[in-house]
Amino acid sequence: MLPAGAGRDDHLMALWHASVADGALRGVVLYVHPFAEEMNKSRRMAALQARALAAAGYGVLQIDLKGCGDSSGEFGDATWLDWVSDVQTAVRWLRTRSPAPLTLWGLRAGCLVLADAAVQMPEESCSCLFWQPTPKGAPVLRQFLRSAAAAAFLDGRGKGVVDALRQKLAAGLAVEVGGYRVHPELAAGLERARLPVPPRLDRLVWLEVSAVAAPGAPSPSLAPASISASTAWRQAATGAEVRLVAGPPFWQTAEIETAPALIDATLAALQSTRATAGAGAAA
Repeated sequence: MLPAGAGRDDHLMALWHASVADGALRGVVLYVHPFAEEMNKSRRMAALQARALAAAGYGVLQIDLKGCGDSSGEFGDATWLDWVSDVQTAVRWLRTRSPAPLTLWGLRAGCLVLADAAVQMPEESCSCLFWQPTPKGAPVLRQFLRSAAAAAFLDGRGKGVVDALRQKLAAGLAVEVGGYRVHPELAAGLERARLPVPPRLDRLVWLEVSAVAAPGAPSPSLAPASISASTAWRQAATGAEVRLVAGPPFWQTAEIETAPALIDATLAALQSTRATAGAGAAA
């Protein structure tokens, strides 16, 4: 457990995967999970990747943000600023373990949280590993609220559900969707969130998953929003890799699924960091 920052009695659930490889630590990695139920759907993939990184010589820290998983507090009490502060707390803890190069690894909305935190730590040089990043938080919140409307339609109450939820949030009231009570400040922070580029960005690894195209079908490509959002990051990074990897959308599938190709691609990209550092950006 990690203390959750000065002035707070809360603690963060943290799992440290020490490097099991021989030799010096290649780097330290902090994982920031996605929003709400996506966190639970992706736990297995995050654990598999963390273990693979530890076997390759990295130290990996997984945390549950405030109100999530086994961390202190209720989900409905957490704010966006709490989550940003949690990431900063975890980075400070990592720095007590090692001065090795830092990689901030996020999935979906976790990328938004870590990017916000990194911008507020201008003294900290880092690389960023993005899995299926969401360039803006507003669509994440919209999709989340629409899930309440979908459930309500089943019993004839769907009309106006999303508008009613937004009105409550605007009035400073919490809303409950799918068993998750959401603080209005968390909703507002998520809706405002973008992917700001940290001032000291070493390297970018931006990986998205896509099903393998059927024979004769066009090859899948990054969404226009991803291409646009990644441009500034690619220009700022010493080295950059932005591409698709074959696999299922494990963060939202009905059954728990994994994407082995994503694990392999992540390892290959991080292990190439030393070779590409200082060599210029790459596609």
